[in-house]
Amino acid sequence: MIKIGEYNILKPVRNTSVGVFLGDDEGTEILLPNKYVPKDFEFEKSLEVFCYLDHEERPVATTLTPKIKRDAFAYLEVADINKFGAFLDWGLEKQLFVPYREQHEKMEVGKAYLVYCFLDEKSFRIVASSRLDKFLSNQEVNFKVGDEVNLTFWRKTNLGWEVIVNKNNKALIYHDAIFGKVDSGFRTKGFVKKIREDDKIDVSLQPEGIRMLEPTADLIYNELIERGGYLKMNDKSSPEEIRLVFGISKKAFKKGLGVLYKAKKIIFENEGIRST
Repeated sequence: MIKIGEYNILKPVRNTSVGVFLGDDEGTEILLPNKYVPKDFEFEKSLEVFCYLDHEERPVATTLTPKIKRDAFAYLEVADINKFGAFLDWGLEKQLFVPYREQHEKMEVGKAYLVYCFLDEKSFRIVASSRLDKFLSNQEVNFKVGDEVNLTFWRKTNLGWEVIVNKNNKALIYHDAIFGKVDSGFRTKGFVKKIREDDKIDVSLQPEGIRMLEPTADLIYNELIERGGYLKMNDKSSPEEIRLVFGISKKAFKKGLGVLYKAKKIIFENEGIRST
């Protein structure tokens, strides 16, 4: 079955004046317009395409890559507004519709919002919503304390930031556990700190073993993790580079490195540092 709002791998079935029709194993066909047919197209090879509804609500395929797909979150900018709702730029010709009833706050042109993309079962249209609470639940979690998880920053509160965990759950990361600038839509890795009996979840940006280190070490380690576990900087880096990346002095930077090294959280490698 061809899935609307998702990527599908389909076989070319027939060529027409308007484009190539692609089909699945069940015999369902969808049009790939000529402008999206690859130059190296071969009739014998299957294509991975994104399927959605065009301006006339007809199923259509494209080789463009959207900024969001069905059942996912993304931070998107409002391109237009009319009496029915807002329209987001998601990288395709037809903009992504957000009905007024699905807006947590009234959206404005030029501003970006964290939204969830889903299939509206009544209209069979792909739409988005900024009312994210109804798409998140902590009654079922597929992780445990200490696990590494994917985080998407959602909204700021008095205690800290609410974040989306692994696209299904929501959690809180306290202000004193965040070093550096973050904003809604920011994505990073994190660690499960606590799963409470009331279904509330706490997360942090570093493993539990690093949590009690002084703030400069936290700052360095957080940046290290965000860059995939390797940072081409060490105690010989220039004061200018250190201040540009971390906003701290070289003396403070070296102290932080020392704390991390003693805690066996880093090793020095190839003119930089790597997490252990």
